[in-house]
Amino acid sequence: MQRVVIIMGSKGDVEHSQKIANTIKKMDVECIMRIASAHKVPLNALDILKQYEQDEVVFITVAGRSNALSGFTDANTYRPVIACPPYSDKFAGNDLYSTIRMPSGVCPMLVLEPEEAGLAALKIFALNNKQLVQKIQEYQKSKKDEIEKADRELQK
Repeated sequence: MQRVVIIMGSKGDVEHSQKIANTIKKMDVECIMRIASAHKVPLNALDILKQYEQDEVVFITVAGRSNALSGFTDANTYRPVIACPPYSDKFAGNDLYSTIRMPSGVCPMLVLEPEEAGLAALKIFALNNKQLVQKIQEYQKSKKDEIEKADRELQK
């Protein structure tokens, strides 16, 4: 069973994560949301990884500030990890460095926009799911159609 597990660092990340989940659910892929801070409850975070790792899963991590959750998750699973930290103007984007710079052997993929993080997970699953390929192609076509429609309306 293909599923995406979104792991958040705190309850404050739920709104950002819900945007990711909405994209995934539109394509009829199961999405589970969990909360486990790598700093405060690392053993709980490990338990979540082990609970889902045997499934065909992509983990998406959502944690702001010092985003230890993404590197911690990636270092402790062989499944793909997508980091989607909520952007904060408070630090002028500098808090993203905690996601970008990882030690050797640790490689979470960084996608900043929630909708795109969900789409990235879906594209990973589409490697082996022809039905999902078709849904993604339809989604991409709808996005192109929006642009062409906007252009036509502007020309009137």
